Amino acid sequence: MRSTFKSVAIIGRQNTADTRKTLSNLIKHLQRKKVNIVLEHDTAKILPNHKLSVIPHEKLHDNCELIIVVGGDGSLLSAARIAARQDLPIIGINRGKLGFLTDIAPDSITKIDAILAGEFYEEQRFLLATEMYDHDKAIIKNLALNDIVFLSYIAGHMIDFSVHVDQHFLCDYHADGLIIATPTGSTAHALSGGGPILHPTLEAVVLVPMLSHNLNSRPIVIKSDSTIKVVFNNANTTDLLVRCDGQVQTMLHGSSIKIKKAKEKLRLLHPTDYSYFETLRTKLHWETK
Repeated sequence: MRSTFKSVAIIGRQNTADTRKTLSNLIKHLQRKKVNIVLEHDTAKILPNHKLSVIPHEKLHDNCELIIVVGGDGSLLSAARIAARQDLPIIGINRGKLGFLTDIAPDSITKIDAILAGEFYEEQRFLLATEMYDHDKAIIKNLALNDIVFLSYIAGHMIDFSVHVDQHFLCDYHADGLIIATPTGSTAHALSGGGPILHPTLEAVVLVPMLSHNLNSRPIVIKSDSTIKVVFNNANTTDLLVRCDGQVQTMLHGSSIKIKKAKEKLRLLHPTDYSYFETLRTKLHWETK
């Protein structure tokens, strides 16, 4: 049996009645189990009457052994950057719509008991690290568990950009944008753009052009340790938006961005009965006899 977790941090990003109810139920359940609980700083604002220790997200590693996220997949994506940077395992209780990552239902909180006792299935999911450059000067760095999405600052405008993989020229694009997704993110924006589903254990990245002017532009899967460079040429008449798991940054035309696999990894924990294929069948409504 693996080591037990005696101290946990709770993160909740959705300030809704359902989320507050689940947070309260979770806290009461953990207190009955004599588990030490701390609240991440922003989460504490959702529960104004709590009597728990409040810890800044950058110091969770010194105060807990496990992070429990209450919310949707977006909440877990936000918490994933915190967890990966501090090498903390993470589990999710779903209060969103899909729940590809937050796979414990609010009415199944007792499933956490086995995880706390050391009985769980652990995945290690890689992230993408980005470096944005303004005329070769690095200006912004970020991490993404799901995807990096490039769009025009003005909605509906197409953008011109070129893509290089490991210093080899891939293609020039005139398109609405580009999605670069990990296997984790292959079931998100990349899937809606016509990209393939990549199993989480694959060491691969998919590039999906969005509404390309060239109908022959197709998604391409490359190895995960490739270095990708995207250059937004001076023909663009607007600034560019870069979304790293929804976090928005603005870039000027003529700028570039490098993407590579991050050194950090996310330790994602599931109940022992977790099945990735069952998740796909359920969430995507695949046929069964």
